[in-house]
Amino acid sequence: MSSLAAGHEVKKAPGKSPRHRARELALQGVYQWRVTAGDKAQIEKQILTEKNLGRFDKELFSRLLCGTLDQHAVLEALLAPHLDRPLAELSPVEFSVLLLGTFELSQHLEVPYKVVINEAVELAKTFGGTDGHKYVNGVLDKLAPQVRAPEFAKRTS
Repeated sequence: MSSLAAGHEVKKAPGKSPRHRARELALQGVYQWRVTAGDKAQIEKQILTEKNLGRFDKELFSRLLCGTLDQHAVLEALLAPHLDRPLAELSPVEFSVLLLGTFELSQHLEVPYKVVINEAVELAKTFGGTDGHKYVNGVLDKLAPQVRAPEFAKRTS
């Protein structure tokens, strides 16, 4: 199991939706990539072969993990103007949650932006530091109008 999960005893969670669980596993993969600079395919394979993953949406997991890692440079460029420090100074968990959230905000327009932000905040609460979820919420809140302009335009009309 990746070191992100190892320190937090992430096991089967009967109350978690398969989509939320897919996001948790994708986060583990992004975290592992961030910390080890590992190969995307190897990370995905390793996670999928772990035991006791619980019910999760495998297609969503793969889309989130692969999309986030394939587009990390573009996602980092979208994030950077909304940060109060360089990306390199973010904790690996905050970095990973923000990168994953930015991918979902910018590429999964079928998911309402509030759901994306809420899911990212929940991931930060589960895996991050004490106030990391507040930081994630603030950054994604600033980013959402930029990448979801049509959704915000509908709210104001």
